[in-house]
Amino acid sequence: MKLSVIALDYDGTIARDGALDPGVRRAIADVRAAGIVVIIVTGRILDELRDLVGDLRFVDAIVAENGAVLTFPESGRSMLHAPPVRSEMVEALRARGVPMTAGESVIEADARTAPVLIDVIRTLELPLVLVFNRGRVMVLPSGVNKAAGLREALRTLRLSPHNTIAIGDAENDHDLLELCELGVAVSWGSAPLAARADDVLVGKGPEDVAGYIRQIATTPRLPPERVGRRSVALGQDAAGRPVSLGVRGRNLLIVGDPKSGKSWVAGLICEQLILRRYSTCVIDPEGDYSGLEALPGVVVLGGSADGPSPRELRVALRYPDVNVVLDLSRMRHAKKWSYIHALLPGLADLRRRTGIPHRILIDEAHYLLQDPGLPRLLDLDLSGYTLVTYQPSRLPLEVLAASEAIVATRLTDTRELAALAASCGCAGETFDTLELGQAILMPTNGGSGESVRIRLAPRLTSHVRHREKYLDVPVARDRAFVFTTDGGATYGRASSLREFTAAVASRPAAQLDGFLRRGDFSRWIADVFSDNALAAELRAIEDQYRLGRVSDVADSIVHTIEARYEVTEG
Repeated sequence: MKLSVIALDYDGTIARDGALDPGVRRAIADVRAAGIVVIIVTGRILDELRDLVGDLRFVDAIVAENGAVLTFPESGRSMLHAPPVRSEMVEALRARGVPMTAGESVIEADARTAPVLIDVIRTLELPLVLVFNRGRVMVLPSGVNKAAGLREALRTLRLSPHNTIAIGDAENDHDLLELCELGVAVSWGSAPLAARADDVLVGKGPEDVAGYIRQIATTPRLPPERVGRRSVALGQDAAGRPVSLGVRGRNLLIVGDPKSGKSWVAGLICEQLILRRYSTCVIDPEGDYSGLEALPGVVVLGGSADGPSPRELRVALRYPDVNVVLDLSRMRHAKKWSYIHALLPGLADLRRRTGIPHRILIDEAHYLLQDPGLPRLLDLDLSGYTLVTYQPSRLPLEVLAASEAIVATRLTDTRELAALAASCGCAGETFDTLELGQAILMPTNGGSGESVRIRLAPRLTSHVRHREKYLDVPVARDRAFVFTTDGGATYGRASSLREFTAAVASRPAAQLDGFLRRGDFSRWIADVFSDNALAAELRAIEDQYRLGRVSDVADSIVHTIEARYEVTEG
């Protein structure tokens, strides 16, 4: 996940006794020159800050008064995002002789005056709260905090908290660090804040922040998170304990037999990311993910023979909390390949420039990513891909090697099991015993921890299975069904289920006789597509044929396959 924004508390973090550290000022200039936005988030009144630092244009935005005041120095535009200071509150404090400073929305005083402040608020029955900051206390309207102010600043700049690092030192920074993707507490500040932070900046004072800022700005992506507050819930283990997966900045591989629940797992993860306002882009070849449109911020594009243009996609992803499902189910299968290969480099470039979308999901990855020029299509260094496939053996080795976590549903194909074992060192896992609604979470090669069998969590949205899913998906050439004569001559090859049904329907029973007596049709369905239910139906037809009880065997086979995949006219 790309780093786009650094949000900095002022007093105690980058300033000592009100004076901005010169090294921090230079570091801010350097990272802004590299394209990173810098925002000061402070409890100070804006005029006080201007008196201390001079020209405010050394940063991109300032959130002052603990979130109540927002200003963009370059344009000079300021906004108040909270009710103004209550005059009756000011008058009551003056009448009691309380030393204080009033801003546009905040009243600041010595923390020792808190009992008097509380008494005045209670007497006047005002919707105000106290926020402590070391030896000072602020009186603010309810709901005003640094996180709310920063969220407004980021929304105005069309940036996301999920591309943001926040650094703070005191008790009023808790909500700030919680909002941002990576919350960093300085070691010389509040111990409770450090205990809750994602990371601790070790040092002695503001001068140590400069080096940290430069260091984090040298890499294009935020560090990955294993399991923590940014994790998604997958389900429960055998003992009923919750199982979560940290997906920030990690490439995820989801594998399993057809109709074993792969898309369910992928949709489960997408739902949680969407609800947490991550931006996702789902490349949906077969229309399985349109149910996500029921969630806020999700738009479905496509559903036509051509698919949305690159410009339409860029427009849809202008805002960081928008999620796009690209429905390619009505596009001819051969065109999907060229469409995706033109689309992926543009998406990678968009993420490099804007950080959006945070995650790209590609279903039917085994077909769409068969390309020796894969590095041109996927930005594996920036990470954040979810690939869904029932044939991991067809994915390029570099994709398998880049997978940082694997979730597997039921998998029975020996070739795919071998490919999975080679990619993640999971030989011996009993994938073929998994039931619908179960999965195994595995570390990849070099990863820590053990595999965990999971009962998957329920989903909020419905899973939509396209009526003709898999009919047009081609298999590798060496796995196609080859029609041969008794003498061994080849007279046809079927690389997809649709090609297979067309070939069976066009041939007389005499040409199908040998295949039916050997059980070749049912065996091919089971071995290549892992559709054991369909294979069992075809096996029953083959058995009846051998007993002479089927009058039109070709029609029976075609009808069974089409009924299985709900094929209708029109």
